[in-house]
Amino acid sequence: MEKQHVTLTSNKNNVNNIISLEKGKLPPQAVDLEEAVLGAMMIDKKGIDEVIDILSPDAFYKEAHRHIFEAIDQLFVGNQPIDLLTVSTQLRKNGKLDLVGGDFYLISLTQKISSSAHIEFHSRIILQKFIQRSLIKISNEIIEDSYDETTDVFDLLDKAESKLYEVTQGNIKKSSETAQSLVAQAKKRIQDIGSKEGLSGLPTGFHKLDTLTSGWQPSDLIIIAARPGMGKTAFVLSMARNIAIDANQGVALFSLEMSSVQLITRLISSETALSSEKLRTGKLEQHEWEQLNVKVKDLEKAPLFIDDTPSLSIFDLRAKARRLKSQYNIQLIIIDYLQLMTAGGSGKGGGNREQEISTISRNLKALAKELEVPVIALSQLSRAVETRGTSKRPLLSDLRESGAIEQDADIVSFIYRPEYYKIDQWDDEEAGPTEGQAEFIIAKHRNGGLDNIRLKFLGKFGKFDNLEDGFMSFDELPSRMNVEDQNITRNLPSGDAIFGSSFQDDNDVPF
Repeated sequence: MEKQHVTLTSNKNNVNNIISLEKGKLPPQAVDLEEAVLGAMMIDKKGIDEVIDILSPDAFYKEAHRHIFEAIDQLFVGNQPIDLLTVSTQLRKNGKLDLVGGDFYLISLTQKISSSAHIEFHSRIILQKFIQRSLIKISNEIIEDSYDETTDVFDLLDKAESKLYEVTQGNIKKSSETAQSLVAQAKKRIQDIGSKEGLSGLPTGFHKLDTLTSGWQPSDLIIIAARPGMGKTAFVLSMARNIAIDANQGVALFSLEMSSVQLITRLISSETALSSEKLRTGKLEQHEWEQLNVKVKDLEKAPLFIDDTPSLSIFDLRAKARRLKSQYNIQLIIIDYLQLMTAGGSGKGGGNREQEISTISRNLKALAKELEVPVIALSQLSRAVETRGTSKRPLLSDLRESGAIEQDADIVSFIYRPEYYKIDQWDDEEAGPTEGQAEFIIAKHRNGGLDNIRLKFLGKFGKFDNLEDGFMSFDELPSRMNVEDQNITRNLPSGDAIFGSSFQDDNDVPF
């Protein structure tokens, strides 16, 4: 009887072991598909072309498969033929042939597959399993950090969102890249530049500026600084309009000073050539309403996103920018303006405003690199400009509150309008009247030359334009339009219906 009890106990333990194994969790994986994909890549070049830009070595669950894919990728980058023998030779060079199971395992992979049919579908399943494993890893790290009482909660939120953004983009960061891979990327970029008539970056719509910079470059931090009244906001709005409407590229504008309604009204003024005074009062003639409705159609469809959150922290900016990049693929970020931002809840500024500005500028540069888009930050200048003698042209030393801005920025530029200081003649070799003109000064350019670029400034419409371009005001056009041709109803709305109740006299901010 006692012996039977022992047997029953033993059987019960075995059952418990089986149950515990069944309840255990294995990381998401698709080893059979990994074998099929690698086998197909070694027997069919077409299969390689379909998946080489989808997968990376890290996407494979089995370590041996990571080494095999790495060898195939090295052969592909080197324009070498890829088959059973060349992969075996490359693995031998890498010292990994025995680690993957030798030639016998490579042969077994090619025997399991007869063609590369459905290889792309299989590779995307492998990638999905990799993303699942990545999310599990990130979640475990977040849980562990959350239990740590010394962890700053805002830093933890930023770290979590950053890692999740990397997964969303399908771009889990690698520790390094080989020179061979980087040279191939650089050669492709040079070819792309040639096909874009020399513009490798985002065109601003200002011809001389684009010639000097080749457009705003991805990952660059651009500072545009000026004294109040020079037209900083008007300049970036004109540029945002050119990029969003003419180039059809997404632009995110974070305005810490003016409301979104004020900004869009400025854009309406520059787009329709109707003065800000008329738009502010709503006293438009019939033909002016018709002009407004026709000319704002392109603006309504533009991929332009305006956020007017006051006292925006660098943490909130990064979170918002990541979402806009993920959802709308924005190509430019503009902040108006840097000195109104805060460093966030971590308190790293320690009450020192200069250190806080340094933290903000470093994070803006990091954001530009992370999202691979140019980031433009407007900045105030010190009052030293006002105390100078005849020339009021800004200098790098005039940047307000922190030398870190100059250090972190790839481009530092200034806007200078002598007309504002009652100076009616330019003070250089190109002397001439300053009326209706401005100077865009490139004072620091990490990857290019320096220059002072003259632009046209149309203060009445809050607009910057190329100096050589003509501009016709709607005041010069016939006072009556063919409304039927434009498909515009004659039941035109009142000013309140268009601009809303927030458009009041206290919104009168000079251009």
